[in-house]
Amino acid sequence: MRHLSGKWDFRPDPQNQGTRKRWFRGFTKDRAITIPASWNEQYKDLRDYLGPAWYQTRFDWPGSHQNKGIFIRFGSVNYLAQVWLNGFKLGQHEGGHLPFVLEVTRLIKKKGNLLVVRAEGFLKPDRVPPGNVPPGPLDSFNNNFNPPASFDFFPFCGIQRPVILFSVPNESIQDVTVTTEISGNTGLVQVKSLATNAKDSALRVSLEGFGFKATREVPIQSGGCTAFLKIPKAKFWAPSSPHLYQLKVELRRADKTIDQIKLLVGIRTIKINKNKILLNGKPIFLKGFGRHEDFPGKGRNLPPSALAKDYRNMRWVGANSFRTTHYPYSDEDMAMADRLGFLVIDETPAVGLFFKKEGLARRLKLCRQFTKEMIDRDKNHPSVVMWSLANEPHSKRAAAQGFFKNLAQLARSLDQTRPVTLVSYLGTSENSFRFLDLVCVNRYFGWYTEPGDLDKAIPRLSRDLDAIHRKFKKPLLVTEFGADAIPGSHANPPIMFSEEYQEAMISRYIELMNKKPYIAGTHVWNLCDFRTAQATHRPNSMNYKGVFTRDRRPKLAAHLLRRLWKTKRGNR
Repeated sequence: MRHLSGKWDFRPDPQNQGTRKRWFRGFTKDRAITIPASWNEQYKDLRDYLGPAWYQTRFDWPGSHQNKGIFIRFGSVNYLAQVWLNGFKLGQHEGGHLPFVLEVTRLIKKKGNLLVVRAEGFLKPDRVPPGNVPPGPLDSFNNNFNPPASFDFFPFCGIQRPVILFSVPNESIQDVTVTTEISGNTGLVQVKSLATNAKDSALRVSLEGFGFKATREVPIQSGGCTAFLKIPKAKFWAPSSPHLYQLKVELRRADKTIDQIKLLVGIRTIKINKNKILLNGKPIFLKGFGRHEDFPGKGRNLPPSALAKDYRNMRWVGANSFRTTHYPYSDEDMAMADRLGFLVIDETPAVGLFFKKEGLARRLKLCRQFTKEMIDRDKNHPSVVMWSLANEPHSKRAAAQGFFKNLAQLARSLDQTRPVTLVSYLGTSENSFRFLDLVCVNRYFGWYTEPGDLDKAIPRLSRDLDAIHRKFKKPLLVTEFGADAIPGSHANPPIMFSEEYQEAMISRYIELMNKKPYIAGTHVWNLCDFRTAQATHRPNSMNYKGVFTRDRRPKLAAHLLRRLWKTKRGNR
């Protein structure tokens, strides 16, 4: 395996001439650029540029070609990527925030390989997430952003996660799916594996940890097999004890290992029972945040130091969970959640969907693609406890229900072990909740409505939450609430945009929600301040609802949450 991240050649293409002039065979660089990172944060003239741009790098591959397949994996390219190697097109991928893999076996050379990527991030109504959406009476878009995003975070572009070159044997393990159950103090682990070109072979499955080791060897039939392992006195995975076992799956023939995959596995269950979320059969209350992959100089990429800081900050305030708002996060982020014991609501990039007939079939096709890609990538993470199909869809049109029923059926066909939900701003009129497993709503009374008047906002919030639960009778998570606080802005008495008002609003929301037995979790919006497109309601092109600043310094609200969530009452 070889990482190809680092300094690449870069050239913006505002005239869209690169393909016609065959830049995929190599081009004269305009400047150097660092990947992974968004181009919008690296050069001031590219801040708002979303059009086509070209990357290129050269590399050697001294490894063996014999009986191996060689591949390139892109962790994320936003939004549309086309890729060439040595002048030949490998393929393309639509949609940022999820990985794609392209085979290069027949094209790669030992020395002097030229890898070229064309990326663009135009905002279009038939993309997911959409942009430049025409206004309509049933679609509550704020179209006053520059660039014209239909979502409230910056539409960063480029190669935003690592690029990795790797090889696998021609006879190889293609997929592993791990599911777990609990019976008393015994863990039950099922491992389904698929292999290619594996004739007269077997898969050996080993699980090891905490003084336990078990091995099963199962012959491959029709390209796959299933192994079952029983772990007595198992150590279960939970936020307070994120125990992980080492799983090894080996493809073997004649006592020889041909290929192997290693995973860290957590034994845990997640279920819904009336108003409760049950982890390992016991009620758990989700406390945490919405987040963004957003950092100065990097854009939609968190360097390892910033990622580690986010987890330290979440643990410091007493959080146990977060939602991947509003797209799946990096592989490194998910692995850290496994190791540190954070519960994750994993969300597709379907933010700001609308349901006009024009482009609807294409948006559904993309949402199905992203749902499948997300579940395929993240299905083995014990930290992932539910799938979110969308954030704040504009669901007043009748087509929305069929759209989400289709996605929910797809998600359940791919994974029957986790609940499925979506996150809405509509509440009782979000009829798609009828066929989902739990209700997630975002609420901003006292900010976007009743501005500055918490005495009016909190009673309205109480009535609203009661009405939502009365209609759907399912566990309810308030997945966003909060107020902008410009760092260092103070006021007594509290006024909007001061740290004191943010602190007061969050405090009163949590105080109310702790009294509602049907509420199964509260997620503050947001962990950290983050970049947005320019708008009159976004000073400095920033959303200041973070309880930490963009460079990870705490505001008053962070100290408040630490006091609340570190107490017995805060833990429900």
